[in-house]
Amino acid sequence: MKKGNYLNLFYDKEADVLYFSKGMPSAGDISDETEDEMVIRKNPHTQEITGFTILNFSKRSKKTDRSIRLPLEVNFRQTAFI
Repeated sequence: MKKGNYLNLFYDKEADVLYFSKGMPSAGDISDETEDEMVIRKNPHTQEITGFTILNFSKRSKKTDRSIRLPLEVNFRQTAFI
């Protein structure tokens, strides 16, 4: 599997933010904040989504239904176990 094909997760407890990134984040990515306190990061040349950020994550995850809806279409494809 290519190094950039991994989905990396990081939770910043102090900022209460959960980060998802496909590969390593790039300073050249563009960011768009959604209405529901999420930030979508894209490659400015290909418009491919490279990651997203969920703001106020602990507050959102304490909802009674425990679900968080993401404004994304995802195509999961496993290529190998590492």
